[in-house]
Amino acid sequence: MHSGLRLFGIAGAVMAFVAPAGAEEASHLQPYQMVRSLQLVQDRIATGDHAALPMQQKLLEMTDKTIRDADTAVFDEPRNFRALLIYGMSGGNPLTLERTVSHLTLGDADKTISEGIVGYLRGNPRSAQAALEPVDPMILPRELGAFLALVKGAVLTNEDPAKALIMFDQARLLGTGTLVEEASLRRTIMLATSQKDAARFIDSSRQYASRYLRSPYASQFANAFVRGVAELHDAIPLDGIAQVADLMNPEQKKTTYLRIARRAAIEGITELSAFASRKARENPDEDKRSVDSRAILYSGLSSITSGTSDEILEKLSKVDRDSLSQNDKKLLDAAKSVASELTGAPPPLASLARVPAPPAAPESTQPSIAEQVEAQAAAASELSAPAAQKSAQADETDAMLITAREKLDAIDKLLGETIQ
Repeated sequence: MHSGLRLFGIAGAVMAFVAPAGAEEASHLQPYQMVRSLQLVQDRIATGDHAALPMQQKLLEMTDKTIRDADTAVFDEPRNFRALLIYGMSGGNPLTLERTVSHLTLGDADKTISEGIVGYLRGNPRSAQAALEPVDPMILPRELGAFLALVKGAVLTNEDPAKALIMFDQARLLGTGTLVEEASLRRTIMLATSQKDAARFIDSSRQYASRYLRSPYASQFANAFVRGVAELHDAIPLDGIAQVADLMNPEQKKTTYLRIARRAAIEGITELSAFASRKARENPDEDKRSVDSRAILYSGLSSITSGTSDEILEKLSKVDRDSLSQNDKKLLDAAKSVASELTGAPPPLASLARVPAPPAAPESTQPSIAEQVEAQAAAASELSAPAAQKSAQADETDAMLITAREKLDAIDKLLGETIQ
């Protein structure tokens, strides 16, 4: 999207203005220069360059001041007007955008685009959709077109998923290597899952994993990937899952496989759980005991849901309880309790002590074995955070990273997480 060397020079110049003595000099930069520098920094953060973190908040503040202080005549320059719109969609202050636009005399095309963006930022997607419907992002300047395609995709997700996917493809094409592409890929992955498009799901997951695993939003990708693999398991070959996982570092790979194994085991997807458990144990790990215990547990759950193993309790007895998270301990107890009922053996004392028996259901609506296990583990809260996620959370105690993520979160909310 940018000319790297030229814009890096601009960003470097802006960095020099961060010092109090240089702040006044920064005001002489045009809005388009400020916004391009902001985009460059945000794009570097999206690809995992944490060295760019200190600049983001300062650039947002400086850009906001530049726009607020600018004479309306400044926005007669097309580059500055486009920068104003991009600033609003890049995590800037929406009030600054709305206030500035309200004082401008605009042509029909610019007025339509402005109304659509302002409507979107106001939280009125229907208004934004109506205003932006005739706008073709592909004929606009790339920087503006990329953001508009992403916004159009977001507002179309529920009403016209097929067209939303086209918009996300356009956003990726126009915004290759940027925060826009990163966000478009995540939305494509989630939408492909809901649309049962397994081929698109795997292709987009592969692209994301090859480019953005160090993004602040990588945990959202991981959530979407695990969910999609479980929901589309009938249409996704196991080697397709492995192709995506092989792009991850060992820790990410192990954690992803364990999460897939756990979800598949609970949902009774035996082959997928067994595959993911086996792959998780293949990866080197400092705490091999923990990985083995979790893999054995999830593999044991697969045996329960299929009802094919007479050695369920023996397998589960090999699980090192002390190496499990609290939620997985409860899941282990629930699995042992259900397994005991299946085999006719008395439930282990630990299970009796910790797991309340689920209420009996009428015979015609008796829950499946998988549902029984999940019901008995319902006392647990959400799935425990995997090791990689916990590590990321620890890293976020750094104040700069927290600030950067908050601003990127603000951008993401503006773009709209419309797929649950």
